[in-house]
Amino acid sequence: MFFALVFVIWAWAYSLQDQQSFEYVKELMTSIFAKIIAWGTISLLTYHIVGGIRHMIMDLGHWEELRSGDISAKLSIALWAVLSVLAGVWLWF
Repeated sequence: MFFALVFVIWAWAYSLQDQQSFEYVKELMTSIFAKIIAWGTISLLTYHIVGGIRHMIMDLGHWEELRSGDISAKLSIALWAVLSVLAGVWLWF
């Protein structure tokens, strides 16, 4: 995520220099490189959010037993995988 943040800050700063810089960054954002960075960042944030919601539910006293905790962990990973695939489809199509 740190690498993605450096890329985004550079893109913002460079795009504000002049019209040609803006057009270059606009074209760069449609490249494979930018889409991979965007997909990776979205996937990482999605994993963090899904895990955070799971832990908030556990803080409320649910899914604290070994069996239910194991099931909720597997469901969280499955949900994250589905959301990551959907994010990839959204970015590339």
